[in-house]
Amino acid sequence: MPKPLKKRFDGYMPVVVDVETGGCNPRTDALLEIAAVFVDTDVDGLLKPVGAWSHHTQAFEGGNLDPEALAVNKIDPHHPFRFAIPEKEALSELFAHIHSMLEKTGCRRALLVGHNAHFDLSFIHAAARRTGLVDKNPFHKFTCFDTATLGGLAFGKTVLAKALKAAGIHFDKDEAHSAIYDAEKTAELFCLIVNQCPLRKS
Repeated sequence: MPKPLKKRFDGYMPVVVDVETGGCNPRTDALLEIAAVFVDTDVDGLLKPVGAWSHHTQAFEGGNLDPEALAVNKIDPHHPFRFAIPEKEALSELFAHIHSMLEKTGCRRALLVGHNAHFDLSFIHAAARRTGLVDKNPFHKFTCFDTATLGGLAFGKTVLAKALKAAGIHFDKDEAHSAIYDAEKTAELFCLIVNQCPLRKS
């Protein structure tokens, strides 16, 4: 009998997240883009993406914008067609989606899944503190699933593009560093690794 999601990860619900930022320091550098992919098990017990969410966000007042970081993610924070919203609005919407999924799946808390996941988790927690949303933050404070580690274990590759190639998943380097694209590809990799695990139905 395939396990429902609430019994697959000790009651936790994985949510695949990618952020694009103005640097590497979650306390001082701006959060510029957030994307999330939600997953659930199907009737065969296979883990699959079931929806996605993303927003461009406005740099918080005083938030650092490192030119080197912007050169990598190719984000122009001042572009008029970014349609960015305040980070509090974005986080409130994301957290509401996650709480809805928690209720639907019966899971007790969300676990962030990311490639080098503690980077993404640190920015989410810092933004939640900055915007007064700590009490609504559904993510575990420190536990997460890191597909850099899982990719190294399953395929011997820790770089996302290399792990995806080893897994037979197409990756377009020209789309890389778009939060939604990276989140979707990370979700594909995570689901593939989980679905290959012999514990899936036990």
